[in-house]
Amino acid sequence: MQAFACPPPRWWIESDRSPTETPTPSVLAIIEGAGWPIWPLILASVIALAIIGERGWSLRRTLVAPADLLPKVVAEYRQNGASAEMVDRVSVHSPLGEVLAAGLRNVKSPREIMKEAIEETGRGVALQLERYLTTLGTIAGMAPLLGLFGTVIGMIEIFGAQSASGTPAQLALGISIALYNTAFGLIVAIPSMVAYRHYRAKVDSYIVDMELQAVKLVEVVHGERLA
Repeated sequence: MQAFACPPPRWWIESDRSPTETPTPSVLAIIEGAGWPIWPLILASVIALAIIGERGWSLRRTLVAPADLLPKVVAEYRQNGASAEMVDRVSVHSPLGEVLAAGLRNVKSPREIMKEAIEETGRGVALQLERYLTTLGTIAGMAPLLGLFGTVIGMIEIFGAQSASGTPAQLALGISIALYNTAFGLIVAIPSMVAYRHYRAKVDSYIVDMELQAVKLVEVVHGERLA
């Protein structure tokens, strides 16, 4: 098995430079030289990018918890009451609207029943906001390990295939190829971890904001505050 040490990667063979010069490999050549362990990392990077893009689009404040929704709901409730048409419209408006609609459906119930309905709906909404974040966090923690695994496999292949006539330059080249896996693992892990922590904090802030607005709705409905 000489996938890592022999033959050298294509970018080294095709280069006109001498072995003492430092060639500039292309991305495809690096992937080819890094061997099969890099493919799980490439798959993980594609999944991470998809999740980051999807969560960035879905967790916009205008889509999750619009600032003007509660005042509009309170004004319409005071004017027309909690009609079925109004409740349905608020429910499909946004995740915050879904929480407020749960309270409006129980507007004639005691305060405790209304708050319980809001809390039950809020737990479901929280799960929706946290969608895919567990996967993103798993990729962030797993990518360095996959990179280390690729490096270990590469080192095993290098020392197993290296002949007695091998030069130090060839050995150094093989080690550098094996380390591509570790480097790529870090490249995948760092942005994934940053995005995971950012979206976790964003979801937590949305949940707190929705709880506060739901409490305001309960107090307005039961006459405990004016707005």
